Amino acid sequence: MLWLTLLLVPLLTLAALYAAAHYSRGMTPAYGLVDGRLRPCPPTPNCIGNEPGPSRSGEQVAPLRPGAHAAEQAWAALQRAITAEGGELVLVTGSYLAATFKTPLLGFVDDLEARLDEATGVIHLRSASRVGRSDLGANRARLERLTAAYTAELERPETRT
Repeated sequence: MLWLTLLLVPLLTLAALYAAAHYSRGMTPAYGLVDGRLRPCPPTPNCIGNEPGPSRSGEQVAPLRPGAHAAEQAWAALQRAITAEGGELVLVTGSYLAATFKTPLLGFVDDLEARLDEATGVIHLRSASRVGRSDLGANRARLERLTAAYTAELERPETRT
């Protein structure tokens, strides 16, 4: 009977994870700004952002800074960095974009949103998992990789001002 338990528990766990991943692929999130800003993260630890305002401890990451580049160049560099990192742009407007990323193993979908804040000269980011309570740091790691890819895009010779 122990062998049956040892066999069934991992299979049921895998089935539950697959079902949650499938569910995340079918969800349609509410994209867009709220009062001109990115939506705040929920109280669960599966979201990270840097829009100023109330936040959980450890939630914030630094916004992207265009440096000496024009806002349009920085905005285009961010879009190239997103696609280079495996993201799919699903909505791009003048100063707002939404993209999705799928996790490699089971295909969970995470949402990335960005807002170009020309008044302060930065790009605010928000990355969140669609399902689950925790992301095991996946969204923070994604934003760190995206920041590095964005910086590399800005340093490309054809992007320099």
